[in-house]
Amino acid sequence: MDQIKIHESWKNILSSEFSKEYFLQLQSFLETEKKDFDVYPSETEIFAAFNKTPFEKVKVVIIGQDPYHGEGQANGLSFSVADGIKIPPSLKNIFKELKTDLGIEIPVIGNLESWANQGVLLLNATLTVRANSAGSHQKKGWEIFTDKVIETISKEKENVVFLLWGNFAHGKENLIDSNKHLILKAAHPSPLARGAFFGSKHFSKTNDFLKSKNLGEIDWKI
Repeated sequence: MDQIKIHESWKNILSSEFSKEYFLQLQSFLETEKKDFDVYPSETEIFAAFNKTPFEKVKVVIIGQDPYHGEGQANGLSFSVADGIKIPPSLKNIFKELKTDLGIEIPVIGNLESWANQGVLLLNATLTVRANSAGSHQKKGWEIFTDKVIETISKEKENVVFLLWGNFAHGKENLIDSNKHLILKAAHPSPLARGAFFGSKHFSKTNDFLKSKNLGEIDWKI
């Protein structure tokens, strides 16, 4: 991560973070990791969520925990996988809920770039991971950075929809001003939640809110 490859709109509002001690230590950690292990996603995709969704376009935020750790899976967007990669179980459940909620046919690909391009910030709390080692880059500094991102969106914008799925994402609620934004919470879409995610209707609720604010709905079809 020699150079921060992040969209100018984000660079402008987050520039002070890149020179802070925690971020410099994070960069050093990543450089060391890459010498001994494969790290996902690729360096050019670490900030993909920010590059696909500039700050001024953010309408919705979906918070994930950390990237997929299998080869070729992670593409820098939470819950999303690269083209040609088998759709993971949590994303399958997201698509099932989408069909139940809005009648959208279940996609055959799991790349969520089309959502990102419409203003859905697909933000993982941790932006990198060691190959085949889930959670391996947690508590190295990424969470400080992404918490700042959430706080900044909350402070600087209005009428953003935050979709918090699962206990980890629920823990970010205190970073968001509920007087300015819509917070929707549900169980995690993982099969481990035994279907508790289903019936949340977050996709239609998001669009109803955006429509009420004249902000333009999201086309959730992949």
